[in-house]
Amino acid sequence: MFESHVFARSAAHSAVLYWDKPAAAKAGAQYTVYLDGQPAATCDRTHLTLTDLRSQADYRADVFFAGRCVGSCEFRTTPVKHRIDVTEAPFWAKGDGKTKNTAALQRAIDACGAGDAVYLPAGTYLTGALRLHSNMELYLDEGAVLQGTAEIVDYQPRIPSRFEGVEMRCYSSLLNLGTLDHTAGPNCENVVIRGKGVIASGGRELADKIIADEREHLKDYLAEHAALVAECENERTIPGRVRPRLINMSNCRNVWVHGLTLKNGASWNQHMIYSDNIITDHCRFISEGVWNGDGWDPDSSTNCTLFACEFSTGDDAVAIKSGKNPEGNQINRPSAHIYIFDCRSTAGHGICLGSEMSGGIEDVQIWDCDLTNSWSGIEIKGTPKRGGYVRGVTVRDCTAPRLMVHAVPYNNDGEPAPSQPVFSHMSFERLTLTGRGLRDGGFENVEPIELAGFDAPGHELRDVTLDAVTVENETGTLTLPLQFCRGLTIRDLTCTARK
Repeated sequence: MFESHVFARSAAHSAVLYWDKPAAAKAGAQYTVYLDGQPAATCDRTHLTLTDLRSQADYRADVFFAGRCVGSCEFRTTPVKHRIDVTEAPFWAKGDGKTKNTAALQRAIDACGAGDAVYLPAGTYLTGALRLHSNMELYLDEGAVLQGTAEIVDYQPRIPSRFEGVEMRCYSSLLNLGTLDHTAGPNCENVVIRGKGVIASGGRELADKIIADEREHLKDYLAEHAALVAECENERTIPGRVRPRLINMSNCRNVWVHGLTLKNGASWNQHMIYSDNIITDHCRFISEGVWNGDGWDPDSSTNCTLFACEFSTGDDAVAIKSGKNPEGNQINRPSAHIYIFDCRSTAGHGICLGSEMSGGIEDVQIWDCDLTNSWSGIEIKGTPKRGGYVRGVTVRDCTAPRLMVHAVPYNNDGEPAPSQPVFSHMSFERLTLTGRGLRDGGFENVEPIELAGFDAPGHELRDVTLDAVTVENETGTLTLPLQFCRGLTIRDLTCTARK
């Protein structure tokens, strides 16, 4: 029997369908989608965009694979929304790339009701930090660029946030949704951010300014805590933690980000903290040259779905997190039910779980992703200090330089958790591991598989399956590095010499 779930996100005249990959489906599987009982399309991906739909209309979609229905859903398209054009009265924003439009754009956002959409026509709209609210839409037309400045003052005041697993006050992000509170549920919901345009920030220039300013502000603290600084990744780590994200979601629910280019956050591009039901699809993430410039980071968040996206990042394309060391253990909000499929990397580190995972990570499913052009490929990581767990990870039908489940020595500062992490219950099926990682524009040979747990009894890596995995290297022979592993099953592991 086949069983899957089908979901839909809709606008007035279009809808994006997406569904879980059936267990029996392999790479290139064909799906037929029926709309109200009539064949609508055949595709080889687990998503489909429907166009030319009627507004405020009810539809039923059925997805078939191998002659059987694997899932269905009913959805309703939205009304045609009233367009709030930011260039018109009473806002008069100017898309000339020179005028700072922060106040005008914020007025338009504040005026946006549930039946409205803030609309940016083609042009470059220079701005500082903006604050979105529940039940609104932000739409960027083709040729529209929402361009954050590179000036520190435009990202004040600092707001409660979380960075690298620790709650702290950080500069406001370019787009800010919700208010951080790990003891509570959502306080911002039903937000749509979509279109064909670009949301960009000050990137490396803004990051360097903030790090230099914060280093001066903290110079006495850094001098007094030289041992702590030495434990960090580099000298930028501590002063860099206050950098803003491009889009920050705290305590949010039901947010849809669709169709946009998300570019040059001063740190991470899309960060979801204590949030639920965040969908991101058909986007491009660009942050090459930005140190620590992640793409899409769910952090103690649930039911987050990412698909049909392309990444060219200065660090992890995806980094799934849940807090760091004792604070993460005590807050105890895991990241769970994370689904990533049909994504592609052209630069960056790949898809990573951790290293801040002290609140736990579970039920992560990844399929049909091409990470050939990345450095780390698929990586599950933590330090011995973290505590917490990673479990219930399934990766299928992906290509990557390598697969790593291991402890890492960096970002290991701070007080240790009461016990070491536990990595368990993972399945890796039909992977191609090239043994060639992309870094600084060139490929380097890398170990295609590394599996390691932790040295404390009971904290070994356990219950891991490798099934139909093909490895490429220079020799066609494979030495498999294993350390602190228990319950490892290997079926059909093939090593071929690179041509």
